[in-house]
Amino acid sequence: MMKKIALIIVFLFLGNIIFAQKMMTRTGQIKFEASVPSFDPVAAVNNSVSAILDESNGEFAVLALVKAFKFKIPLMEEHFNENYMESSVYPKATFKGKILNFDASKLASSKKYDLEGDLTIHGVTKKIKTKVNAELKDRKVYISGNFTVKNQDFNIKIPSIVKSKVSEDVQVSLDLVLDEK
Repeated sequence: MMKKIALIIVFLFLGNIIFAQKMMTRTGQIKFEASVPSFDPVAAVNNSVSAILDESNGEFAVLALVKAFKFKIPLMEEHFNENYMESSVYPKATFKGKILNFDASKLASSKKYDLEGDLTIHGVTKKIKTKVNAELKDRKVYISGNFTVKNQDFNIKIPSIVKSKVSEDVQVSLDLVLDEK
């Protein structure tokens, strides 16, 4: 009987260790900007981004619902969802990859890491490589980074009538605060 109790305690302890290695959020932020000078800003923010990080191996995944991107100009948001991103057909953007050489024990101060993986937008998946900053504060992992994508790489068609008002290079920024769940 004592062996069974000890075995159960060991399994519970190991389960907690494995579970504790996962950090996540549902309130992350992604911003993007595709503005060109002299025209209304083409920029939006999504404050309900989900992300999960496995601290043991650096595996990292991010999910953003396309309709959650908010613009200052409501008509721009409508065109973004209906005409460009076709959010009813492609409702989410995802990233699945790895923070290379991630080591949670070295996060006392901000540290820069390489991030690589598959970014899927508008039904198209592309490999990306970029840098992210990671830092541990108050038992939470803060991850931030910036990268650029091109509309054409993800088959996002910009009508010729507005092509001069939207940059082909879209600047994306990521800010996440992950904690144990």
